[in-house]
Amino acid sequence: MCSETGSRYTGMLLLALATAAIIANLLLYFPNGQVLEPSYITDFVWFFHGFLGAGLLVLVPALMLLRGGGEDCCADRCGMLFPVLLAIQGTVGAVYCVVISSLGLLRGPFCDTGSGNYTYPFRNDSLEDNYLFNQPTWTTCQEPEHIVLWNVVLFSILLGIGMVEAMLCLSQVISGLCDIYCGTCIRKGQVNITGL
Repeated sequence: MCSETGSRYTGMLLLALATAAIIANLLLYFPNGQVLEPSYITDFVWFFHGFLGAGLLVLVPALMLLRGGGEDCCADRCGMLFPVLLAIQGTVGAVYCVVISSLGLLRGPFCDTGSGNYTYPFRNDSLEDNYLFNQPTWTTCQEPEHIVLWNVVLFSILLGIGMVEAMLCLSQVISGLCDIYCGTCIRKGQVNITGL
């Protein structure tokens, strides 16, 4: 974590991904650009996995990484623990987004199948008959229009964002733990060799 350039690039990438996750989660509330009653929105959208998980919980470590350590980045090992804890927080948020996005994809959207009643028509599918691999079944949902495509695209985007964020944050955790354990920060001509 004491590598300022690498951390700043990771911070910029995490900041962009967190912003994209918040926007994708926001779009899930407006299927096909329509404003629906809250009771007609797919239940997994209400878990705020894009806002909270891949968004806010990742924004904090991203902003810390953008700061780039500062003067006393590697002054002591206790000071290096805080960025590691923030990176763990980001990892947890990203994994939360991955789990909820996966469940949202597997369970399918909440839609009107033509009877006037909103339901989850794909919830009883097995993995072999899953609607994701059987595009002709998408016409089962008639209202809101193109809701299946809308959910598949946005939940897939959030799934991908969460996976990339989890890898980046986990790499920062590992890097920070190595810095704490090994004390490998070389800065301004100062060499810190473990225990010496």
